[in-house]
Amino acid sequence: MSMHDDIKSVLITEEELKECVKKLGAQITEDYKDKNLLLVSVLRGSVVFMADLMREIKTPCTIDFMAVSSYGSGTKSSGIVKIEKDLDVNLEGYDILIVEDILDSGNTLFYLKKLLLDRHPTSIKICTLLDKPERRTADITADYSGFTIPDAFAVGYGLDYDEKYRNLPFIGILDEKVYQ
Repeated sequence: MSMHDDIKSVLITEEELKECVKKLGAQITEDYKDKNLLLVSVLRGSVVFMADLMREIKTPCTIDFMAVSSYGSGTKSSGIVKIEKDLDVNLEGYDILIVEDILDSGNTLFYLKKLLLDRHPTSIKICTLLDKPERRTADITADYSGFTIPDAFAVGYGLDYDEKYRNLPFIGILDEKVYQ
């Protein structure tokens, strides 16, 4: 059985993703042309987006990675944030752009932004590929956002369910039969 059989419908095509990432990259290039940009990828979901996005940013930048967990193998955030891998660089003097795959409840990003602000970067903003405002419980918004999506279980292009489906080249809605 193919993992494509578990996808109820395609939400965002591969072509739409490429176009969106190109547009975000151009905007970030413009906004950060005279700044000391540090892209922070939140592992693992944002890796695919980050890799494509950084290739579209035409101004010098540094990258680093953080691993945080707030999801179990279920479909909802646990609300508890644990740092599993911290950044390797001192943030002073950097203009940080946190790169996320999806802004859902916002709890993880709210916590992360507060944590990183305490390290005195020059500025801190958020870029998310997907925004799911219906699920927001934390007071946080993205400065750059690719797509606003409905409250459905999205997978592909880095997003997973139980560590599967990340390698799909599009974003699809996972069939309920898979996780119920």
